[in-house]
Amino acid sequence: MGTSARPADGAVTLAELREFASFPSATQRYIRRSLDIGLHRRDAMKLWSRDMVEEASIRAQSRIYGRLEEIKACVPDDSGLEQVEPFMAPLVTISAFDLGQDRLGSFSAYRFLYERLLGAGARPWLPGAFCAAASLPHLHPDKRRALLQSISEAAATAVGWSNREPTFYPEWVEKVDMSKAN
Repeated sequence: MGTSARPADGAVTLAELREFASFPSATQRYIRRSLDIGLHRRDAMKLWSRDMVEEASIRAQSRIYGRLEEIKACVPDDSGLEQVEPFMAPLVTISAFDLGQDRLGSFSAYRFLYERLLGAGARPWLPGAFCAAASLPHLHPDKRRALLQSISEAAATAVGWSNREPTFYPEWVEKVDMSKAN
């Protein structure tokens, strides 16, 4: 039984890798940066900042992402409304920040990032958080329209969600000078 799960895991990882590869390079970069900040993987400022504007953005993102642990701790078990507010309010705020950075141009990129930041338990709540954040007035109307049109009817009206945790977590990869490699 355990051996039959291995090929499925590989296929899932490959599908996740393909999905990540389908995103524009700026989106890929932002997802990797966000995972470094949100999962405390490495020094995001040192690795990702190219100028003062990006430094300020990383500082702001680090402050905003300070609530991720709190959000993870209160992912609702079911659709009980009493559990929604302490979870959704901060999730929409963080989501609004990320969408306002203009690097996550679609629901699939947003979902890809947030499944990794929060885990599979948050999956049923991501369409609602995305739509709420994408509807906020801090985004240009054309951007709001594009974001809201990026969520498929199937994603918005899904009957159920997988509880399988993501397996592929993209990371920074240093360039290798192949002329020096033996």
